Amino acid sequence: MEISRHARNNMRLYNISERDILNAIDSPDVSGREGGKVVAVKKFQDKFSGFPRKVVYEKIGNELFIITTYPIKKKMWR
Repeated sequence: MEISRHARNNMRLYNISERDILNAIDSPDVSGREGGKVVAVKKFQDKFSGFPRKVVYEKIGNELFIITTYPIKKKMWR
């Protein structure tokens, strides 16, 4: 798994771990596509003040490239 500099900065800013990212990718509550990228949204029950985390990534061969990750500011994501 490769993580962009932008995603690493957001990880530090919002206290998101690599484990949180992998958990969101492996078992998302909602997933879909935006353009050529895959989006995974996961709500963590005991973390992040009830806000879901969004992970935008690309799968290139067997590798994952994490583009960005951040909290969704609304409690419920449509």
